[in-house]
Amino acid sequence: MTLQLFAHPFSSYCQKVLIALYENDTPFEFRMLGPDQPKNQAELRRLWPVGKFPVLRDGAQTVIEASTIIEHLQIANPGPAPMIPADAAAAIEVRMLDRIIDNYVMSPQQKTVFDALRPEDQRDPAGLADARAMLDTIYGWLDAHMQDRVWAAGDAFTLADCGAAPALFYADWSHPIPEHFAALKGYRARLIARPSFARCIEEARPYRGFFPLGAPDRD
Repeated sequence: MTLQLFAHPFSSYCQKVLIALYENDTPFEFRMLGPDQPKNQAELRRLWPVGKFPVLRDGAQTVIEASTIIEHLQIANPGPAPMIPADAAAAIEVRMLDRIIDNYVMSPQQKTVFDALRPEDQRDPAGLADARAMLDTIYGWLDAHMQDRVWAAGDAFTLADCGAAPALFYADWSHPIPEHFAALKGYRARLIARPSFARCIEEARPYRGFFPLGAPDRD
Protein backbone atom coordinates (compact mmCIF):
# COMPACT_ATOMS: atom_id res chain seq x y z
CA MET A 1 0.00 0.00 0.00
CA THR A 2 1.48 3.33 -1.06
CA LEU A 3 -0.39 5.87 1.06
CA GLN A 4 0.42 6.20 4.76
CA LEU A 5 -1.37 8.69 6.97
CA PHE A 6 0.29 9.65 10.25
CA ALA A 7 -2.61 10.77 12.40
CA HIS A 8 -4.76 10.38 15.50
CA PRO A 9 -8.53 9.67 15.31
CA PHE A 10 -9.48 12.40 17.80
CA SER A 11 -7.59 15.19 16.01
CA SER A 12 -9.80 17.61 14.09
CA TYR A 13 -7.26 18.18 11.32
CA CYS A 14 -6.71 14.43 10.96
CA GLN A 15 -10.45 13.93 10.68
CA LYS A 16 -10.49 16.55 7.94
CA VAL A 17 -8.21 14.37 5.81
CA LEU A 18 -9.92 11.13 6.82
CA ILE A 19 -13.25 12.50 5.56
CA ALA A 20 -11.77 13.08 2.10
CA LEU A 21 -10.23 9.59 2.11
CA TYR A 22 -13.49 7.97 3.19
CA GLU A 23 -15.56 9.96 0.68
CA ASN A 24 -13.50 8.37 -2.09
CA ASP A 25 -12.90 4.93 -0.54
CA THR A 26 -9.19 5.59 -0.98
CA PRO A 27 -7.05 2.75 0.44
CA PHE A 28 -4.35 3.85 2.89
CA GLU A 29 -2.41 2.69 5.91
CA PHE A 30 -3.27 4.47 9.16
CA ARG A 31 -0.09 5.17 11.16
CA MET A 32 -1.49 5.76 14.64
CA LEU A 33 0.25 8.45 16.68
CA GLY A 34 0.47 8.39 20.45
CA PRO A 35 2.71 7.35 23.33
CA ASP A 36 2.01 3.67 22.64
CA GLN A 37 3.34 3.95 19.07
CA PRO A 38 6.94 5.20 19.48
CA LYS A 39 8.02 3.95 16.04
CA ASN A 40 5.29 5.96 14.33
CA GLN A 41 6.14 9.01 16.44
CA ALA A 42 9.81 8.71 15.50
CA GLU A 43 8.98 8.30 11.81
CA LEU A 44 6.71 11.36 11.94
CA ARG A 45 9.54 13.41 13.45
CA ARG A 46 11.92 12.18 10.78
CA LEU A 47 9.52 13.19 8.02
CA TRP A 48 8.42 16.46 9.64
CA PRO A 49 10.58 17.70 12.54
CA VAL A 50 7.87 20.16 13.62
CA GLY A 51 5.91 17.09 14.70
CA LYS A 52 2.48 18.41 13.72
CA PHE A 53 0.00 16.06 12.10
CA PRO A 54 -1.58 14.80 9.90
CA VAL A 55 1.26 13.96 7.53
CA LEU A 56 0.76 11.92 4.38
CA ARG A 57 3.45 9.72 2.91
CA ASP A 58 2.81 8.91 -0.76
CA GLY A 59 5.65 6.73 -1.94
CA ALA A 60 8.75 8.90 -1.60
CA GLN A 61 6.73 12.12 -1.24
CA THR A 62 5.79 13.69 2.09
CA VAL A 63 2.76 15.99 2.14
CA ILE A 64 2.11 18.25 5.13
CA GLU A 65 -0.98 20.23 6.24
CA ALA A 66 -4.54 18.90 5.96
CA SER A 67 -5.77 21.12 3.11
CA THR A 68 -2.64 20.43 1.07
CA ILE A 69 -3.01 16.69 1.65
CA ILE A 70 -6.56 16.80 0.29
CA GLU A 71 -5.37 18.81 -2.73
CA HIS A 72 -2.62 16.22 -3.30
CA LEU A 73 -5.05 13.32 -3.04
CA GLN A 74 -7.27 14.84 -5.71
CA ILE A 75 -4.32 15.08 -8.11
CA ALA A 76 -2.38 11.92 -7.29
CA ASN A 77 -5.16 9.59 -6.10
CA PRO A 78 -8.40 10.88 -7.65
CA GLY A 79 -11.63 9.21 -6.69
CA PRO A 80 -15.30 9.51 -7.66
CA ALA A 81 -15.95 12.44 -5.28
CA PRO A 82 -13.74 15.44 -6.08
CA MET A 83 -13.19 17.67 -3.06
CA ILE A 84 -12.24 20.69 -5.19
CA PRO A 85 -14.35 21.66 -8.22
CA ALA A 86 -12.81 21.53 -11.68
CA ASP A 87 -14.25 24.96 -12.43
CA ALA A 88 -11.65 27.54 -11.40
CA ALA A 89 -14.10 30.10 -10.04
CA ALA A 90 -15.96 27.51 -7.99
CA ALA A 91 -12.63 26.18 -6.70
CA ILE A 92 -11.70 29.65 -5.42
CA GLU A 93 -14.88 29.79 -3.33
CA VAL A 94 -14.18 26.34 -1.87
CA ARG A 95 -10.60 27.29 -0.97
CA MET A 96 -11.78 30.60 0.52
CA LEU A 97 -14.34 28.82 2.70
CA ASP A 98 -11.71 26.27 3.73
CA ARG A 99 -9.45 29.06 4.98
CA ILE A 100 -12.36 30.77 6.76
CA ILE A 101 -13.24 27.54 8.58
CA ASP A 102 -9.64 26.81 9.58
CA ASN A 103 -8.79 30.36 10.67
CA TYR A 104 -12.02 31.52 12.28
CA VAL A 105 -13.63 28.32 13.58
CA MET A 106 -10.87 25.75 14.07
CA SER A 107 -8.23 28.15 15.43
CA PRO A 108 -10.36 29.86 18.12
CA GLN A 109 -11.91 26.50 19.04
CA GLN A 110 -8.42 25.10 19.59
CA LYS A 111 -7.54 28.16 21.65
CA THR A 112 -10.29 27.25 24.11
CA VAL A 113 -8.95 23.69 24.36
CA PHE A 114 -5.29 24.63 24.70
CA ASP A 115 -6.13 27.19 27.36
CA ALA A 116 -7.98 24.54 29.37
CA LEU A 117 -4.91 22.29 29.17
CA ARG A 118 -2.67 24.90 30.80
CA PRO A 119 -2.09 25.09 34.54
CA GLU A 120 -4.59 27.49 36.04
CA ASP A 121 -1.95 30.11 36.82
CA GLN A 122 -0.79 30.12 33.16
CA ARG A 123 -4.16 30.59 31.48
CA ASP A 124 -4.93 33.50 29.17
CA PRO A 125 -8.32 35.02 30.05
CA ALA A 126 -8.01 37.83 27.49
CA GLY A 127 -7.02 35.45 24.70
CA LEU A 128 -9.84 33.08 25.65
CA ALA A 129 -12.35 35.94 25.56
CA ASP A 130 -11.06 36.93 22.11
CA ALA A 131 -11.44 33.33 20.89
CA ARG A 132 -15.01 33.12 22.13
CA ALA A 133 -15.83 36.48 20.56
CA MET A 134 -14.43 35.26 17.25
CA LEU A 135 -16.58 32.14 17.44
CA ASP A 136 -19.66 34.27 18.12
CA THR A 137 -18.83 36.40 15.08
CA ILE A 138 -18.15 33.52 12.71
CA TYR A 139 -21.24 31.63 13.90
CA GLY A 140 -23.34 34.58 12.80
CA TRP A 141 -21.55 34.83 9.46
CA LEU A 142 -21.85 31.12 8.78
CA ASP A 143 -25.53 31.07 9.74
CA ALA A 144 -26.21 33.78 7.16
CA HIS A 145 -24.00 31.99 4.63
CA MET A 146 -25.79 28.68 5.06
CA GLN A 147 -29.26 30.02 4.40
CA ASP A 148 -30.69 27.88 1.56
CA ARG A 149 -27.43 25.90 1.19
CA VAL A 150 -26.93 22.19 1.76
CA TRP A 151 -23.12 22.27 1.94
CA ALA A 152 -20.66 25.11 2.41
CA ALA A 153 -20.15 25.83 -1.28
CA GLY A 154 -23.63 24.82 -2.47
CA ASP A 155 -24.94 21.40 -3.43
CA ALA A 156 -21.63 19.51 -3.63
CA PHE A 157 -19.67 18.22 -0.62
CA THR A 158 -16.15 19.68 -0.84
CA LEU A 159 -12.88 20.44 0.92
CA ALA A 160 -14.68 23.18 2.84
CA ASP A 161 -17.07 20.64 4.37
CA CYS A 162 -14.19 18.30 5.23
CA GLY A 163 -12.86 21.08 7.46
CA ALA A 164 -16.20 22.34 8.70
CA ALA A 165 -17.30 18.95 10.02
CA PRO A 166 -14.72 18.52 12.81
CA ALA A 167 -14.37 22.27 13.34
CA LEU A 168 -18.06 22.79 14.09
CA PHE A 169 -18.35 19.46 15.88
CA TYR A 170 -15.77 20.45 18.49
CA ALA A 171 -16.53 24.17 18.48
CA ASP A 172 -20.08 23.48 19.60
CA TRP A 173 -18.65 21.49 22.51
CA SER A 174 -16.35 24.35 23.52
CA HIS A 175 -18.62 27.33 22.83
CA PRO A 176 -22.15 26.20 21.93
CA ILE A 177 -23.78 27.47 18.77
CA PRO A 178 -26.81 29.55 19.82
CA GLU A 179 -30.18 27.96 19.15
CA HIS A 180 -31.34 30.87 17.01
CA PHE A 181 -28.66 30.08 14.41
CA ALA A 182 -30.91 27.41 12.93
CA ALA A 183 -29.22 27.26 9.52
CA LEU A 184 -25.80 26.70 11.06
CA LYS A 185 -27.10 24.12 13.52
CA GLY A 186 -28.81 22.32 10.65
CA TYR A 187 -25.57 22.31 8.69
CA ARG A 188 -23.69 20.83 11.65
CA ALA A 189 -26.35 18.13 11.95
CA ARG A 190 -26.00 17.25 8.25
CA LEU A 191 -22.24 17.01 8.65
CA ILE A 192 -22.61 14.65 11.62
CA ALA A 193 -24.97 12.46 9.57
CA ARG A 194 -22.61 12.31 6.59
CA PRO A 195 -21.29 8.71 6.50
CA SER A 196 -17.65 9.76 6.08
CA PHE A 197 -17.75 11.99 9.16
CA ALA A 198 -20.01 9.65 11.12
CA ARG A 199 -17.24 7.08 10.71
CA CYS A 200 -14.68 9.57 12.07
CA ILE A 201 -16.91 10.29 15.08
CA GLU A 202 -17.18 6.61 15.94
CA GLU A 203 -13.46 6.01 15.49
CA ALA A 204 -12.73 8.94 17.82
CA ARG A 205 -15.33 8.03 20.46
CA PRO A 206 -12.92 6.00 22.67
CA TYR A 207 -10.76 9.11 23.09
CA ARG A 208 -13.42 11.55 24.29
CA GLY A 209 -11.93 11.51 27.76
CA PHE A 210 -9.03 13.52 26.33
CA PHE A 211 -11.28 16.56 25.76
CA PRO A 212 -10.24 18.90 28.59
CA LEU A 213 -13.51 20.83 28.76
CA GLY A 214 -15.51 17.61 29.17
CA ALA A 215 -17.14 16.00 26.16
CA PRO A 216 -20.89 16.58 26.33
CA ASP A 217 -23.24 13.61 26.55
CA ARG A 218 -24.47 14.02 22.98
CA ASP A 219 -23.31 13.68 19.36
